[in-house]
Amino acid sequence: MKTQFDILRVSRALVIKQLEGLTLAQIHEIPTGFKNSIAWNVAHLVVTQQLLHYKLADLDCLCPDELIEGYKKGTAPTTHFTEEEFEEVKELFLGLPDTLQEDYEAGIFETFTEYPTSTGFVLTSIETAITFNNFHEGIHYGIIRSIKKFV
Repeated sequence: MKTQFDILRVSRALVIKQLEGLTLAQIHEIPTGFKNSIAWNVAHLVVTQQLLHYKLADLDCLCPDELIEGYKKGTAPTTHFTEEEFEEVKELFLGLPDTLQEDYEAGIFETFTEYPTSTGFVLTSIETAITFNNFHEGIHYGIIRSIKKFV
């Protein structure tokens, strides 16, 4: 599993690299042909990781409920982050992979609710959820890179 945690950290570092040089307005821009902004995608990755790992294990998520409600699957941007709020999202984005690994190694993921993803892949354990989340993060990394070309 160490490799899966390393992949998550590396993919998140790559996303953060894409944010360099962008203004707050640019990260909130939704180019023609896209449904969401770069900011939405980053927050969505924080929220999805928490839901797939903690919520499905019947544990409390480590991000605010308001963030979950605004950025879970099926949502679209309705508000903009302030600079301070987006810094908090980025701190969660970069810090939560370490917490996940610590929690996994501590054995807190004792139960898991099976979950069929929208891709058709069924998550049956914390291990499948961690692996699938990395796939999901890769999809959104590509979307972020695509959006960046138009902002």
